[in-house]
Amino acid sequence: ASQNIRSISEHPWLFIPAFFVIIAVLAFSFVGDGLRDAADPYSR
Repeated sequence: ASQNIRSISEHPWLFIPAFFVIIAVLAFSFVGDGLRDAADPYSR
């Protein structure tokens, strides 16, 4: 565990791919919600 913390502190750019994955998941979620609302306007 200690080596992992040292690796992250020495290489902070390793967070960049994880950040983009999180952004992509949120974007797909919002797009899916929008499509559902557009396809079924009477749902509520």
